[in-house]
Amino acid sequence: MNKTKLWLVAFLTVSSLLAAQPKPPQKIALRCGALIDTKSSRTIPNAVIVLEGDRIVAAGAGVAAPEGARTVDLSRKTCLPGLIDNHTHVLLNGDITATDYDEQLLKESIPLRAIRATANVRTALMNGFTTMRDLETEGAMYADVDIKTAIEHGYIPGPRMFVATRALAPTGMYPLLGYSWELKVPEGVQTVDGADNIRRAVREQIKYGADWIKYYSDRRYYVNDKGALRSMVNFTPEEAKAIVDEAHRLGHKVAAHAIGRDGIQAALDAGVDTIEHGDGLDEELIDTMVKRGVYWCPTIYVGVYVAEGRAAAGAPVWKTMMDLEAKAFALAVKKGLKISYGTDAGGFAWSEAQARDFTYMVKYGQTPMQAIQSATTVAAELLGMQDKIGAVEAGKFADIVAVDSDPLRDISVLEHMKFVMKSGVIYRNE
Repeated sequence: MNKTKLWLVAFLTVSSLLAAQPKPPQKIALRCGALIDTKSSRTIPNAVIVLEGDRIVAAGAGVAAPEGARTVDLSRKTCLPGLIDNHTHVLLNGDITATDYDEQLLKESIPLRAIRATANVRTALMNGFTTMRDLETEGAMYADVDIKTAIEHGYIPGPRMFVATRALAPTGMYPLLGYSWELKVPEGVQTVDGADNIRRAVREQIKYGADWIKYYSDRRYYVNDKGALRSMVNFTPEEAKAIVDEAHRLGHKVAAHAIGRDGIQAALDAGVDTIEHGDGLDEELIDTMVKRGVYWCPTIYVGVYVAEGRAAAGAPVWKTMMDLEAKAFALAVKKGLKISYGTDAGGFAWSEAQARDFTYMVKYGQTPMQAIQSATTVAAELLGMQDKIGAVEAGKFADIVAVDSDPLRDISVLEHMKFVMKSGVIYRNE
């Protein structure tokens, strides 16, 4: 081989190696009219957020945009951290009555439901929710793990997901119910009885990708003569304790659907990490949760959304539950209970505003800042992700959203998101 050919081979080799080197991550500077600092509970005017790749490197007033950085002008908008919804069902599309629920499980295949879920997670992301905890597939097996994986691989746009897969309930205590015993109909949960079988089910769900374990603590809600919301408890104390013990032993946390006082008490006795819905909370239960550091996801708007339809279908207690939850919420705020934003989206249609709960939370006693923190710093702590999400500061994921005006003056503005960035990628910019 002559010298010319040797030089050519060497040049091509070096060129190909240089081309194969990863490009440095892009630097972006966001110029915000105002930035809500969820950790210090203050608003920073004329803030600049600098990010590189998927992380924030600097944020605040007086921060300079690096030379060569791409600048995004949000100077007429209010910026805040990406929102977190800690109670969703991306594989469900409205659940007012038993008919709404049954039709989805009986008439839609799991692949079709997963396809619909891809649209739902995109909707959630465009609404500013960059992280979600999805609390069971409602009969769609482990399809939430597939949705999570598709998002992580970049196949579809969606929030960062934490999933609970199938959830747990005992025989005969969760839909579908009321069909002929001669028919084998789908189940909305993993039906399981007995402590040993429960431990096996927890292991199975974790094996197939569950980040959280979720179970149904109660059903059949009613108001007693003293005005307290009561319920029938599903699992025996031994069974409920087996769920929690096994999940904790394997390094996972437990969420309990618990609406009536009895179900909430049983879940707390079992040692759960979060109470979902919790309409029947009273002072004693709240004090216990505060002492133990248990979080509450109140899911307010879904109760309003389904109340009329369920009352018309023969369960008027759902209308009473709205008022009881309002009272419980005000008391929980007063006592300093850890309240995490959670909507139960999927229980209401995904065409509804996922940020609607904020208005109710402020109406029922939180300040606008507290409501925003419920979906940022508090929600991040619930997930054990406080070092990565929930605030706009150096080192955290570049999850940033923006709205046209100040949500501390009008919280409902969060229902109209104008800018959405997740992990440094802009998904919405109006």
